[in-house]
Amino acid sequence: MEPKVSIIMGSTSDLGVMEAAAKILDEFQIPFEINALSAHRTPAEVEVFAKGAKDRGIKVIIAGAGMAAHLPGVIAAMTTLPVIGVPIRASLDGLDALLAIAQMPPGIPVATVAINGAQNAGILAAQMISLGDAEMAEKLVEFKETLKTKIVKANQDLSEVKFKFKTN
Repeated sequence: MEPKVSIIMGSTSDLGVMEAAAKILDEFQIPFEINALSAHRTPAEVEVFAKGAKDRGIKVIIAGAGMAAHLPGVIAAMTTLPVIGVPIRASLDGLDALLAIAQMPPGIPVATVAINGAQNAGILAAQMISLGDAEMAEKLVEFKETLKTKIVKANQDLSEVKFKFKTN
């Protein structure tokens, strides 16, 4: 099995956030790899990874980073593959990471999800892959349908909640 998605984090301390992307990719049966690379501590290894990812069959890169949050942008600067940045709440409630990832210069796009939004990064990666994969597209339709079903059920459950002045 060869990976289609690469999940990269600046440190293994980010795994608690980034595993949400791994769980979604598992659910969609998308082969992936997980590695720790640091834009600041291992820049040469980041360059080798980014420049070689496409040749290894990677289709999408999910890169999580907190604090300075340079990892997604550095990777995006060295590849034509789509990069999804996950800002990690490490300091300043994650706002520093969010802004660092979202404010990329022209020509170096990084798709950015919410702070600690690795689950959405995994879903977005699946959506990108589905553009050339009809089976994956169908899995996404089914996934979205389950989201709808959960809300319909939640409203049914809420209809049973009683308050003196509740009107529905």
